Amino acid sequence: MDNFTFYSPTYFVFGKDQENDTGKYVKRFGGTRVLIHYGGGSAARSGLLDRVKASLEREGISYTELGGVVPNPRSGLVYKGIDLCRKEKVDFILAVGGGSVIDSAKAIAAGVPYDGDFWDFYKGKPVTEALPVGTVLTISAAGSEGSSNSVITHEDGMYKRGAGGDAMRPVFSILNPALTQTLPPYQIACGITDMMAHLFERYFTRTSDVEVTDRMIEGLLLAIINEAPKVVKDPADYQAQANIMWAGMMAHNNSCGVGRSQDWASHAMEHELSALYDVAHGAGLAVVFPAWMTYMLDRGGVNRLAQLAVRVWGCQMDFENPVNTAKAGIEKLKQFLKSIGMPINFSELGAKEEDIEEMAHKACYGDGGDGTIGGFVKLNKEDVINIYRLML
Repeated sequence: MDNFTFYSPTYFVFGKDQENDTGKYVKRFGGTRVLIHYGGGSAARSGLLDRVKASLEREGISYTELGGVVPNPRSGLVYKGIDLCRKEKVDFILAVGGGSVIDSAKAIAAGVPYDGDFWDFYKGKPVTEALPVGTVLTISAAGSEGSSNSVITHEDGMYKRGAGGDAMRPVFSILNPALTQTLPPYQIACGITDMMAHLFERYFTRTSDVEVTDRMIEGLLLAIINEAPKVVKDPADYQAQANIMWAGMMAHNNSCGVGRSQDWASHAMEHELSALYDVAHGAGLAVVFPAWMTYMLDRGGVNRLAQLAVRVWGCQMDFENPVNTAKAGIEKLKQFLKSIGMPINFSELGAKEEDIEEMAHKACYGDGGDGTIGGFVKLNKEDVINIYRLML
């Protein structure tokens, strides 16, 4: 296990109707002038925004609003939010929505006190100062409600990139599983795939002797695999939604990633798919991960893949030829993804073979890239092209 520091100060408020106390938590964490940031019309139509506003009014907290966040959130709205916050002297950002809304809120929070272009943070500059962010979560998926990360798509070049820093962690997050019970099954499945991908990115490591975090990741994956069919079949299943919601947070607050190297090549490749085709992030990851795992069979990934196959997918270990076990695990993953309605190839995703070279180039070199991606195995442009071709 490697040396590490881990700081995760988010105050979690979990359960039914907890959004009615949002104002109390904003006040507790110092908010006096709030930007309510949200996506489309569902938060308003459901009455959630009204409940949140009423809670702020009860505490005497003023607010302004900025809606319009889209999946794969865009830089243009972030710039608009930064200008709005400075004009209105906002001192607290409240995200009401899923991962895209929270990521956009974090970007605004980091940009307000910064003299330069907020995109500097998405080109590698660590975030060390930001306005406090609180969240009211409506989708179990990205884990942004507990993480120090944010992903934004810059419209100039359509680069989808991430930023990070402990200053971006939400100071509080309200998690009411009941708010996810009206989601379409496809959106729920995309979220499930996203949280599984966050665990896979951490699981594939070159660091030895990480049994504790290995077992944490495996346990979360087993829980997700158990609960996923329930929520896809019946989104109204509150207890299953509760387990999925907490698993999504645990998958990405990095408690499972401390003391170990991580990969993240699959996310880099998926970012190009969702930037170009505007597909759901989880759907893109469903196509990318089996292909990446297959490519790893000849590049030192057999032992990890075989361990995952045995411990999570229940495959029998072939001690004479563990590659057979690893392949069986990949097949089990593909079967699971199909069972919850996820795509597993380019045609199902709507992606095109003729775009592979461009996506591989942008993944490796775009917006200041150094030519390689990934921590488990360093992948160059040719590798990335080969992996994309496995998705056809």
